[in-house]
Amino acid sequence: MNLLSTSRLGQTGENVACDFLLSRGHHILDRNWRAGHLELDIVTEAPDGVHFVEVKARTAPVTSALSDQVNTPKQKRICAAAQQYLIKHSLPGREVYFDIVSVLFDGPETRVRYFPQAWIPMFV
Repeated sequence: MNLLSTSRLGQTGENVACDFLLSRGHHILDRNWRAGHLELDIVTEAPDGVHFVEVKARTAPVTSALSDQVNTPKQKRICAAAQQYLIKHSLPGREVYFDIVSVLFDGPETRVRYFPQAWIPMFV
């Protein structure tokens, strides 16, 4: 894969992540959903519930695990967006999961790692 702009890299990574999730029985409900300054990369529905999926895409080499880039402040923003999403789409009472999909483009190879239930939020 050629060097991509940051936005193109993110979009390509999200496309790869969607294909990966679809292959595992998820149904894509939304992509790049926004509520004000809050954003959700991918929202899926699977037999076990609703998944809010953060996608991290990079080109090799990387200095740390991509999943480590979803720090506590980022998790709080995703949780706040998820609360808005659940209210707007009348999905209360559904089991909710927060997942990460990392996509690493390393020359001709693309490596996808899935972190289901990457964190458990503390809704207050």
